[in-house]
Amino acid sequence: MVNFVNESPKNILTARARLGEGPCWHSQKQLLYWVDIYNHRVHEFDPKTGEQKFFDVGEVVGCIAPAGTDRFIMALRHRLAFLDTSNGEVTPIIEVEKEKPSDIRLNDGKCDAAGRFWFGSMSTSGNKARLFRYDPDGSLHVLLTGLTVSNGLGWSPDQNTFYLTDSPLKKIYAFDFDLDNGNVSNQRVFAEIDIDSGVPDGLTVDRDGCVWSAIWDGWCVVKFDPIGKEMARISMPVQRPTCCVFGNQDLATLYITTASVGLSEEEIQKSFYSGDLFSLTTNTSGMPTYEFAG
Repeated sequence: MVNFVNESPKNILTARARLGEGPCWHSQKQLLYWVDIYNHRVHEFDPKTGEQKFFDVGEVVGCIAPAGTDRFIMALRHRLAFLDTSNGEVTPIIEVEKEKPSDIRLNDGKCDAAGRFWFGSMSTSGNKARLFRYDPDGSLHVLLTGLTVSNGLGWSPDQNTFYLTDSPLKKIYAFDFDLDNGNVSNQRVFAEIDIDSGVPDGLTVDRDGCVWSAIWDGWCVVKFDPIGKEMARISMPVQRPTCCVFGNQDLATLYITTASVGLSEEEIQKSFYSGDLFSLTTNTSGMPTYEFAG
């Protein structure tokens, strides 16, 4: 294993989330935000003090991205909305996938360097999911169709490559990316997960262009080099790591969300800290969390 970490993952918050997901680092406030999808919560965590609070947004929340000092854009079950963290107010923006079957909901997402909000949907019955882009001018675009679970997305440091995960297929795809117009093309397989029963979930990209993917049911986070070769596996004390992001002043700390949903009593005994928040000190640094520009 490549010696690139200074310590093992630490449990930094006893959250016991059902489905912790979508961590993002707010550089201005130096706070970590993440969601508990099925408990309808957006969490705020201060690494310096260990203090945390949450906002109940009233429904399933798939992902969030900063949209100002005290505002976030969110993908809820079938719509986008803003959350004002100064008062907890939720303001609807636009409905998405409302006409689709009940087994489809919105899932993972984040903003690109131009401030556009990218998010996908997921389906439990075949390839009905899609990838969307919501622009600061209020326009909504469908970029990809035929997905199963649109998940784990990110961009290379040079902004030439876009990454997207389709979890049940155990594949992370790479695309050519045009930052100016927000289009993607030339889809190819970046990496395939060969871990027994493990599937790729959320991901983040560091400044060297390496991709860090949380492996659901795989007890680990996997680091891939820029051409998709596995460099290392970071063992986790929980069965279901879900997503990761770099944070802190130097963006050198990897924060990892986890889930407890769907685990049997026996599995929970083996993975007692499932749903908690973890951190890992690395000798690299990550890309910043981009804000929505609308």
